[in-house]
Amino acid sequence: MSTSQIEKKQNNLIIALSIIIPVAVAALFGIRIESLPRLGFLPPIYASINGLTAVLLVLAVIQIKKGNKNLHEKLIKSAMIFSVLFLLMYVAYHASSDATKFGDTNYDGIVSETEKLAVGTSRIVYFLILITHIVLSIIVIPFVLFTYVRAARGKFELHKKLAKITFPLWLYVAITGVVVYVMISPYYPN
Repeated sequence: MSTSQIEKKQNNLIIALSIIIPVAVAALFGIRIESLPRLGFLPPIYASINGLTAVLLVLAVIQIKKGNKNLHEKLIKSAMIFSVLFLLMYVAYHASSDATKFGDTNYDGIVSETEKLAVGTSRIVYFLILITHIVLSIIVIPFVLFTYVRAARGKFELHKKLAKITFPLWLYVAITGVVVYVMISPYYPN
């Protein structure tokens, strides 16, 4: 198989994964597996994983600027593994639990007008951060994969160009994952 055929297969796989992953997560998000125990312990763990991903990404950039390609590669691979772990835990949690509603102080699954007034504009801020987090978490998938594959192919100039876009997107998704958790955590049922 020629190099161009291999690259074409890799590109097709990346495109397929970039479509399949968000569609699968969206589909699984609406499924509740009643036989699963409620996995309420997972949100602080996967939020921490998001935080660690952000740290790994910053460290990876520092290392590549120092010329340490080996450590940079290890840090990026670790960030990718953490991102997959986050995704698996996120899906597991939502498959076992009802969605938590921002501002639902009495945990009845409904945010009343009184509860909305109590949280005020923080509700708007929360939803703006959440929406950008979700949209960019979908957009960043092909960026991460194409950036990684370009480096793996030894196409470092192309890798570097794409990494300048990928890094801030991925970092934003990782950091806002923590922010979303911190903002919604008071409303998780005990």
